[in-house]
Amino acid sequence: MYRLLRAWLFRQDAEWSHDFTLHLLKRFAATPLSFAWRQRVADKPTRVMGIDFPNPLGLAAGLDKNADCIKALAQMGFGFIEVGTVTPRPQAGNPKPRMFRITQKQALINRMGFNNNGVDYLVEQVKQANFQGVLGINIGKNKDTPDQQGIDDYLYCMRKVYAYASYITVNISSPNTPGLRAFQHGDALDQLLAALKLEQSRLHQQHQRYVPLALKIAPDLSAEGVADIAAALLKHSIDGVIATNTTLSRHTVVGLPYADEAGGLSGAVLAEQSTQIVAQLHAILGEKIPIIAVGGVDSLAAAQQKFAAGAKLVQVYTGFIYRGPALIKAIVNGL
Repeated sequence: MYRLLRAWLFRQDAEWSHDFTLHLLKRFAATPLSFAWRQRVADKPTRVMGIDFPNPLGLAAGLDKNADCIKALAQMGFGFIEVGTVTPRPQAGNPKPRMFRITQKQALINRMGFNNNGVDYLVEQVKQANFQGVLGINIGKNKDTPDQQGIDDYLYCMRKVYAYASYITVNISSPNTPGLRAFQHGDALDQLLAALKLEQSRLHQQHQRYVPLALKIAPDLSAEGVADIAAALLKHSIDGVIATNTTLSRHTVVGLPYADEAGGLSGAVLAEQSTQIVAQLHAILGEKIPIIAVGGVDSLAAAQQKFAAGAKLVQVYTGFIYRGPALIKAIVNGL
């Protein structure tokens, strides 16, 4: 059924198709029509960051930015769902068009720019969903927040979502918010992680509940850059790391339609680059800090490569758009 729907959706604008699909999922999740995507998958429990996951396959942030479709996505068999990226204030994101398919490579380019309805809206949707599974909430900064005040945006979102998240992801690696990736380096990274851990400790005491923090990093880092981030993660006792976000590289799609569009590239073409970052992180972190791998996971084999490189969990996004719910069952049941 999804293959038939996809054939029609892929004749439409990429962002319109995305929004239309989310609308359907939200509208029909509580109706008999949810049979179209509802499925059971095998139990493959795993414990990571002190959290019990029913299976190690999750949905990456970016697909359900506003947490509108938690119920429908949970019906597909994900072991965990990550919503966001959310910012303190609503923002429209970058001008359209801003999402492009490269179907020859089962890839996407997006320059969405953290378009979302703001953290208060997301929290309300999470409360209404009353989801009993594992929910990650991915937080970021507003585009018009000065870089020197960026930490304040992360702390603001962290306070808002803490009571409702199974874990919180700190997104410092989107290529579509100017200055954001600067937080991956040097003093900026050190100051951010120090502030986050201090706030986590305060919120832990306030809520009598420990919510792990994960840092999401880019695939375009040098080996030295990866080593520096790993050292910072260890120094500040960050609970997890997500590798990776989308890439600015275009060497895998040269000459194809839309390849020269600005934004982050995702999909099967990112698999090798992302897996290399996972392996580099694992060589330094070992079992001290778990790695959640994302980037090019479009099959059981691709997921297994991420686990072999050292990941404890994997996430899907672009592969899920191209293959639909069948991808979830194929990966989880095959593990």
